Amino acid sequence: MNTIRNVHPEAKIGKNVKIGAFVTIEKDVVIGDNTEIFPNAMIMNGTRLGENCKIFPGAIVGSIPQDLKYKGERTFLEIGNNVTIREYCTINIGTTANMRTVIKDNCLIMAYCHIAHDCIIHERCVLANNVALAGHIEIGPKTVLGGLTAVHQFVRIGAHVMVGGGSLVRKDIPPYIKAAREPLSFVGVNSIGLRRKGFSDDQIHNIQNIYRLLFQKGHNTSQALKVIESTLTETPERENILGFVKEAVAVKSRGIIRGYRHTNGTPRIKVKVNGNGNGSVLS
Repeated sequence: MNTIRNVHPEAKIGKNVKIGAFVTIEKDVVIGDNTEIFPNAMIMNGTRLGENCKIFPGAIVGSIPQDLKYKGERTFLEIGNNVTIREYCTINIGTTANMRTVIKDNCLIMAYCHIAHDCIIHERCVLANNVALAGHIEIGPKTVLGGLTAVHQFVRIGAHVMVGGGSLVRKDIPPYIKAAREPLSFVGVNSIGLRRKGFSDDQIHNIQNIYRLLFQKGHNTSQALKVIESTLTETPERENILGFVKEAVAVKSRGIIRGYRHTNGTPRIKVKVNGNGNGSVLS
């Protein structure tokens, strides 16, 4: 039985690549060995796809940027090895700002995600269903974005972060933490995720101490950075956090997310109940 495909003869296709029915692969495309392209997917000009990847039905990989400044320049989408892109994802090539959009090795991009131009997604990230990334976003290694999360352009998200589903990410998120609620806030260290990645209890406790000073002791960011540098032992995790936060609060950055807030968005109010059943506010 003949299978209808539209594969340009000049596309560079590796060994043992499986291409399903009704797949379109354009001219300026490179596909690595042992990759599988499922039916009805489209791989467009500028895409560089690594080995052992899986592109599921309906995905459109390497489409041009949704950017009015884009004038047809030759730019790229670089996807690493062992990347899975599920159904109906849309992923754009870069613009002249960075020339490329990048998804590094071992990432899972679940169904209906959108990744805009010039984003960089580092290795072993997971984007759950319907995550939407605007342009110029960078996501650190081993970070998970919950379903329906939307991320503002130029935001940076650190390594080993867990973002709760349905979040609106308008500011940078430092490494190793959980972020949730509205407006998006620090809700704790991602201790479960860190343990799964081999972090020791001592490392996790050190990270917790850093974020207590940064988010929970009433310091502004500049004060917190000074206290952290002067009182806490230098570790790779400390340096990663300090470097990220210093860059995030620099000129032209979007700043970092706010510290811990209670569910209703206001500080906790303590009430003393009197003998007659009336309450008085303590703090």
